[in-house]
Amino acid sequence: MGQRTLLVGLAHPDDEVGAAGTILAQRARGDRVVIVWLTRGEMTEAFGGIPQDEVAAIRLEHGRLAGELLGCETRFLDLPDCGVESTAANARRVAELITDIRPDGILTWGDAWARGMRHPDHQATGRIFRDAVTLARIAKVVAPRTPHRAPAPVFTYRGAHSTLPAVAVDVEPYLEGIFALGQFYLQRIGFGERTWLEERLRANGAPFGLRYAEAYDAWESAPGVVPALLPAVLANDEHIHPDRRGEIVP
Repeated sequence: MGQRTLLVGLAHPDDEVGAAGTILAQRARGDRVVIVWLTRGEMTEAFGGIPQDEVAAIRLEHGRLAGELLGCETRFLDLPDCGVESTAANARRVAELITDIRPDGILTWGDAWARGMRHPDHQATGRIFRDAVTLARIAKVVAPRTPHRAPAPVFTYRGAHSTLPAVAVDVEPYLEGIFALGQFYLQRIGFGERTWLEERLRANGAPFGLRYAEAYDAWESAPGVVPALLPAVLANDEHIHPDRRGEIVP
């Protein structure tokens, strides 16, 4: 059915640890995955008091190496760490990027209440990417670029109190790669302990009868257990045009 493209839109390098298995599952299908970080993560305190531009350079390299571990493309924008704002200008900027990448699905941050997930950069990043999906469809917004009007269902990191439909990716085949990425960041910024990752994956899998899973909010697609986010099946939702409900995208 052709190669798919999954766009993973995040705030900081290391945010992708929560989707490592999903990225690896998509790559195992032979699909393209592009991670875009809106910031360079320069506000981390993992490197003491060195200047922020030096931290940014280190984090850029982290992102590049993480992409190699996951087998995916990586890009950075230059929004300020701890200063990402969900503005029309930022959404337009990401919309232009979407017309370049032309994804078949988008994974990003959602609305959450737990510490860490509720980081204001995470919340703003999710809103920016979700807004940009629509703006990328509008010719007068992205001109002279070609609009991206193909369906690109949105998936977001799932918070503990989410009431949205859930989709779970069975990531047991990719544990080695998940733990490798965790170890990569653990050695560099002190984040990504194997025990924590394993507990999180087991907790996500339990409601779905899986040993290990990464779970997301399914904004437009059918819920349930899947081997990969793409291809996705559009939900039978009254807000989706009747000609497209239940359709496999793209």
